[in-house]
Amino acid sequence: MASPSNSSASTVVLNDGHSIPTVGLGVWQTPAGETERAVRAALDAGYRHVDTAAAYGNEEEVGLALAGAAETGVARDDVYVVTKLWNADQGYDSTLRAFDLSMTKLGLDYLDLYLVHWPLPEVNRFVDTFRAFAHLRDQGRIRSIGVSNFEPEHLTTLVDATGIVPAVNQIELHPLLPQPELREVHAKMGIATEAWSPLGQGSLLENATVVDIAEAHGKTPAQVLIRWHVQLGNIVIPKSVNPDRIASNFDVFDFALSDSDMASIATLDDGTRLGPDPRTFNFTG
Repeated sequence: MASPSNSSASTVVLNDGHSIPTVGLGVWQTPAGETERAVRAALDAGYRHVDTAAAYGNEEEVGLALAGAAETGVARDDVYVVTKLWNADQGYDSTLRAFDLSMTKLGLDYLDLYLVHWPLPEVNRFVDTFRAFAHLRDQGRIRSIGVSNFEPEHLTTLVDATGIVPAVNQIELHPLLPQPELREVHAKMGIATEAWSPLGQGSLLENATVVDIAEAHGKTPAQVLIRWHVQLGNIVIPKSVNPDRIASNFDVFDFALSDSDMASIATLDDGTRLGPDPRTFNFTG
Protein backbone atom coordinates (compact mmCIF):
# COMPACT_ATOMS: atom_id res chain seq x y z
CA MET A 1 0.00 0.00 0.00
CA ALA A 2 1.34 3.42 -0.93
CA SER A 3 2.03 5.91 1.81
CA PRO A 4 0.25 9.24 1.71
CA SER A 5 2.37 12.33 1.25
CA ASN A 6 2.78 14.47 4.34
CA SER A 7 3.08 17.60 2.24
CA SER A 8 0.32 19.56 0.57
CA ALA A 9 3.03 20.89 -1.73
CA SER A 10 3.94 17.53 -3.31
CA THR A 11 6.06 18.05 -6.43
CA VAL A 12 7.42 16.18 -9.43
CA VAL A 13 11.04 16.85 -10.39
CA LEU A 14 11.40 17.43 -14.14
CA ASN A 15 14.27 16.33 -16.36
CA ASP A 16 15.71 19.86 -16.33
CA GLY A 17 15.92 19.96 -12.53
CA HIS A 18 12.92 22.20 -11.97
CA SER A 19 10.01 20.98 -9.83
CA ILE A 20 6.32 21.28 -10.63
CA PRO A 21 3.55 20.99 -8.02
CA THR A 22 1.75 17.68 -8.50
CA VAL A 23 -1.77 19.12 -8.27
CA GLY A 24 -2.71 22.31 -10.07
CA LEU A 25 -5.83 24.16 -11.15
CA GLY A 26 -6.82 23.77 -14.79
CA VAL A 27 -8.89 26.54 -16.38
CA TRP A 28 -9.88 24.87 -19.65
CA GLN A 29 -13.48 25.89 -20.49
CA THR A 30 -13.54 28.24 -17.50
CA PRO A 31 -15.27 31.42 -18.72
CA ALA A 32 -13.04 34.48 -18.59
CA GLY A 33 -15.49 36.15 -16.21
CA GLU A 34 -15.09 33.32 -13.68
CA THR A 35 -11.38 32.61 -14.08
CA GLU A 36 -9.96 35.28 -11.79
CA ARG A 37 -12.21 34.23 -8.91
CA ALA A 38 -11.46 30.52 -9.46
CA VAL A 39 -7.70 31.07 -9.50
CA ARG A 40 -7.84 33.23 -6.37
CA ALA A 41 -9.90 30.52 -4.63
CA ALA A 42 -7.31 27.93 -5.63
CA LEU A 43 -4.41 30.01 -4.34
CA ASP A 44 -6.30 30.60 -1.10
CA ALA A 45 -6.77 26.82 -0.79
CA GLY A 46 -3.04 26.18 -1.13
CA TYR A 47 -2.59 25.51 -4.83
CA ARG A 48 0.65 26.82 -6.28
CA HIS A 49 0.18 25.65 -9.88
CA VAL A 50 -2.15 27.15 -12.51
CA ASP A 51 -2.53 25.79 -16.04
CA THR A 52 -3.98 27.89 -18.86
CA ALA A 53 -3.52 28.24 -22.64
CA ALA A 54 -3.79 30.91 -25.30
CA ALA A 55 -6.74 28.98 -26.75
CA TYR A 56 -8.68 29.18 -23.48
CA GLY A 57 -9.14 32.93 -23.78
CA ASN A 58 -8.49 33.53 -20.09
CA GLU A 59 -4.76 34.23 -19.76
CA GLU A 60 -5.45 37.84 -18.84
CA GLU A 61 -7.77 36.81 -16.01
CA VAL A 62 -5.18 34.33 -14.71
CA GLY A 63 -2.71 37.21 -14.68
CA LEU A 64 -5.10 39.42 -12.76
CA ALA A 65 -5.58 36.70 -10.15
CA LEU A 66 -1.82 36.29 -9.76
CA ALA A 67 -1.35 40.04 -9.40
CA GLY A 68 -4.10 40.22 -6.80
CA ALA A 69 -2.67 37.29 -4.88
CA ALA A 70 0.76 38.91 -4.86
CA GLU A 71 -0.75 41.86 -3.00
CA THR A 72 -1.94 39.50 -0.26
CA GLY A 73 1.31 37.62 0.20
CA VAL A 74 1.37 34.90 -2.49
CA ALA A 75 4.54 35.82 -4.36
CA ARG A 76 4.88 35.27 -8.09
CA ASP A 77 7.90 33.03 -7.54
CA ASP A 78 5.77 30.71 -5.40
CA VAL A 79 3.24 29.99 -8.16
CA TYR A 80 4.00 27.65 -11.05
CA VAL A 81 2.36 29.09 -14.18
CA VAL A 82 1.78 27.13 -17.38
CA THR A 83 0.39 28.25 -20.72
CA LYS A 84 0.31 26.74 -24.21
CA LEU A 85 0.97 27.90 -27.74
CA TRP A 86 -2.09 27.76 -29.95
CA ASN A 87 -2.02 25.70 -33.14
CA ALA A 88 -2.30 28.62 -35.57
CA ASP A 89 0.87 30.14 -34.13
CA GLN A 90 3.18 27.18 -34.72
CA GLY A 91 6.43 28.01 -36.52
CA TYR A 92 9.59 29.70 -35.27
CA ASP A 93 8.89 33.44 -35.66
CA SER A 94 5.15 33.11 -35.04
CA THR A 95 5.87 31.26 -31.80
CA LEU A 96 8.05 34.11 -30.55
CA ARG A 97 5.27 36.61 -31.31
CA ALA A 98 2.59 34.45 -29.67
CA PHE A 99 4.72 34.00 -26.57
CA ASP A 100 5.12 37.75 -26.20
CA LEU A 101 1.35 38.19 -26.45
CA SER A 102 0.67 35.51 -23.85
CA MET A 103 3.18 37.07 -21.46
CA THR A 104 1.58 40.49 -21.92
CA LYS A 105 -1.82 39.01 -21.09
CA LEU A 106 -0.45 37.13 -18.09
CA GLY A 107 1.51 40.18 -16.93
CA LEU A 108 4.57 38.05 -16.20
CA ASP A 109 8.31 38.49 -16.72
CA TYR A 110 8.96 34.76 -17.04
CA LEU A 111 6.95 31.57 -17.51
CA ASP A 112 7.47 28.34 -15.60
CA LEU A 113 6.35 25.97 -18.36
CA TYR A 114 5.39 26.51 -22.01
CA LEU A 115 3.71 23.71 -23.95
CA VAL A 116 3.12 23.04 -27.65
CA HIS A 117 -0.64 22.51 -27.43
CA TRP A 118 -1.00 19.89 -30.21
CA PRO A 119 1.48 18.20 -32.57
CA LEU A 120 -0.57 18.86 -35.75
CA PRO A 121 1.20 16.14 -37.76
CA GLU A 122 -0.13 17.33 -41.14
CA VAL A 123 1.00 20.92 -40.44
CA ASN A 124 4.41 19.56 -39.41
CA ARG A 125 5.77 22.68 -37.71
CA PHE A 126 6.27 21.40 -34.20
CA VAL A 127 10.05 21.00 -34.58
CA ASP A 128 10.55 24.66 -35.57
CA THR A 129 8.10 25.60 -32.83
CA PHE A 130 10.09 23.72 -30.21
CA ARG A 131 13.33 25.31 -31.42
CA ALA A 132 11.72 28.67 -30.68
CA PHE A 133 10.77 27.35 -27.24
CA ALA A 134 14.41 26.41 -26.65
CA HIS A 135 15.51 29.91 -27.69
CA LEU A 136 13.10 31.47 -25.20
CA ARG A 137 14.33 29.11 -22.50
CA ASP A 138 17.94 30.00 -23.27
CA GLN A 139 17.00 33.67 -22.89
CA GLY A 140 15.66 32.94 -19.41
CA ARG A 141 12.08 33.77 -20.35
CA ILE A 142 10.85 30.20 -19.79
CA ARG A 143 12.13 27.80 -17.16
CA SER A 144 10.84 24.55 -18.68
CA ILE A 145 9.58 23.58 -22.13
CA GLY A 146 7.26 20.76 -23.00
CA VAL A 147 4.48 19.48 -25.19
CA SER A 148 0.87 18.42 -25.01
CA ASN A 149 -0.99 15.63 -26.78
CA PHE A 150 2.16 14.19 -28.37
CA GLU A 151 2.19 10.52 -29.31
CA PRO A 152 5.41 8.43 -29.23
CA GLU A 153 6.26 9.06 -32.88
CA HIS A 154 5.90 12.84 -32.38
CA LEU A 155 8.19 12.70 -29.35
CA THR A 156 10.80 10.69 -31.24
CA THR A 157 10.74 13.10 -34.18
CA LEU A 158 11.09 16.07 -31.84
CA VAL A 159 14.00 14.68 -29.84
CA ASP A 160 15.82 13.41 -32.93
CA ALA A 161 15.55 16.82 -34.60
CA THR A 162 16.35 19.08 -31.64
CA GLY A 163 18.28 16.94 -29.18
CA ILE A 164 15.96 18.22 -26.45
CA VAL A 165 13.71 15.95 -24.42
CA PRO A 166 10.49 17.78 -23.42
CA ALA A 167 10.11 18.20 -19.68
CA VAL A 168 6.38 17.38 -19.76
CA ASN A 169 3.82 15.82 -22.06
CA GLN A 170 0.31 16.84 -21.04
CA ILE A 171 -2.16 14.27 -22.36
CA GLU A 172 -5.74 13.16 -21.95
CA LEU A 173 -5.53 10.67 -19.10
CA HIS A 174 -8.15 9.23 -16.76
CA PRO A 175 -9.19 5.72 -15.67
CA LEU A 176 -11.12 5.19 -18.92
CA LEU A 177 -7.96 6.08 -20.88
CA PRO A 178 -4.98 5.45 -18.57
CA GLN A 179 -2.45 5.51 -21.43
CA PRO A 180 -0.05 2.85 -20.05
CA GLU A 181 1.97 2.56 -23.27
CA LEU A 182 2.51 6.31 -23.55
CA ARG A 183 3.35 6.60 -19.86
CA GLU A 184 5.95 3.86 -20.34
CA VAL A 185 7.48 5.82 -23.23
CA HIS A 186 7.58 8.89 -21.00
CA ALA A 187 9.31 6.93 -18.24
CA LYS A 188 11.97 5.63 -20.63
CA MET A 189 12.59 9.10 -22.11
CA GLY A 190 12.50 10.98 -18.80
CA ILE A 191 9.35 12.96 -19.61
CA ALA A 192 6.86 13.78 -16.85
CA THR A 193 3.25 12.76 -17.54
CA GLU A 194 0.58 15.38 -16.93
CA ALA A 195 -3.11 14.52 -17.15
CA TRP A 196 -5.81 16.71 -18.64
CA SER A 197 -9.46 15.78 -18.13
CA PRO A 198 -8.23 13.80 -15.09
CA LEU A 199 -11.79 13.20 -13.87
CA GLY A 200 -13.01 12.08 -17.29
CA GLN A 201 -14.79 15.44 -17.68
CA GLY A 202 -16.94 14.46 -14.71
CA SER A 203 -18.08 11.18 -16.27
CA LEU A 204 -16.40 9.12 -13.54
CA LEU A 205 -17.76 10.96 -10.51
CA GLU A 206 -20.81 8.67 -10.33
CA ASN A 207 -19.04 5.49 -11.39
CA ALA A 208 -19.95 2.74 -8.91
CA THR A 209 -16.37 1.53 -8.48
CA VAL A 210 -15.08 5.01 -7.77
CA VAL A 211 -18.00 5.84 -5.47
CA ASP A 212 -17.47 2.64 -3.43
CA ILE A 213 -13.76 3.40 -2.96
CA ALA A 214 -14.57 6.98 -2.00
CA GLU A 215 -17.08 5.86 0.63
CA ALA A 216 -14.55 3.42 2.08
CA HIS A 217 -12.02 6.22 2.55
CA GLY A 218 -14.47 8.92 3.60
CA LYS A 219 -13.46 10.94 0.54
CA THR A 220 -15.22 12.29 -2.54
CA PRO A 221 -15.05 10.48 -5.89
CA ALA A 222 -13.04 13.41 -7.27
CA GLN A 223 -10.50 13.07 -4.45
CA VAL A 224 -10.15 9.35 -5.18
CA LEU A 225 -9.55 10.01 -8.88
CA ILE A 226 -6.99 12.73 -8.17
CA ARG A 227 -5.25 10.49 -5.63
CA TRP A 228 -5.13 7.73 -8.28
CA HIS A 229 -3.22 10.11 -10.54
CA VAL A 230 -0.87 11.14 -7.74
CA GLN A 231 -0.03 7.52 -6.93
CA LEU A 232 0.64 6.79 -10.60
CA GLY A 233 3.14 9.66 -10.54
CA ASN A 234 1.07 11.91 -12.79
CA ILE A 235 0.85 15.67 -12.57
CA VAL A 236 -2.86 16.47 -12.45
CA ILE A 237 -4.89 19.63 -13.12
CA PRO A 238 -8.52 19.21 -12.07
CA LYS A 239 -10.86 22.03 -13.06
CA SER A 240 -13.65 23.65 -11.06
CA VAL A 241 -15.07 27.12 -10.49
CA ASN A 242 -16.70 26.18 -7.18
CA PRO A 243 -14.48 27.30 -4.26
CA ASP A 244 -15.51 24.35 -2.07
CA ARG A 245 -14.76 21.81 -4.79
CA ILE A 246 -11.52 23.58 -5.66
CA ALA A 247 -10.41 23.22 -2.03
CA SER A 248 -11.65 19.63 -1.83
CA ASN A 249 -9.77 18.63 -4.97
CA PHE A 250 -6.53 19.75 -3.34
CA ASP A 251 -7.16 17.76 -0.15
CA VAL A 252 -5.67 14.50 -1.42
CA PHE A 253 -2.44 14.19 0.52
CA ASP A 254 -3.74 12.69 3.77
CA PHE A 255 -4.80 9.27 2.49
CA ALA A 256 -3.63 6.54 0.13
CA LEU A 257 -5.40 4.11 -2.15
CA SER A 258 -4.62 0.46 -1.50
CA ASP A 259 -3.27 -1.90 -4.13
CA SER A 260 -6.76 -3.38 -4.43
CA ASP A 261 -8.24 0.11 -4.90
CA MET A 262 -5.76 0.78 -7.70
CA ALA A 263 -6.51 -2.59 -9.27
CA SER A 264 -10.26 -1.92 -9.16
CA ILE A 265 -9.82 1.46 -10.85
CA ALA A 266 -7.61 -0.22 -13.48
CA THR A 267 -10.60 -2.32 -14.58
CA LEU A 268 -12.33 0.86 -15.81
CA ASP A 269 -9.96 1.13 -18.78
CA ASP A 270 -12.08 0.84 -21.93
CA GLY A 271 -10.10 3.10 -24.24
CA THR A 272 -12.67 5.90 -24.22
CA ARG A 273 -11.12 9.08 -25.59
CA LEU A 274 -13.12 12.20 -24.73
CA GLY A 275 -11.03 14.67 -26.73
CA PRO A 276 -9.57 14.67 -30.24
CA ASP A 277 -7.13 12.04 -31.46
CA PRO A 278 -3.68 13.68 -31.60
CA ARG A 279 -2.75 11.62 -34.66
CA THR A 280 -5.57 13.13 -36.74
CA PHE A 281 -6.29 16.50 -35.08
CA ASN A 282 -4.88 19.26 -37.27
CA PHE A 283 -7.24 22.17 -36.47
CA THR A 284 -5.66 25.61 -36.67
CA GLY A 285 -8.77 27.79 -36.66
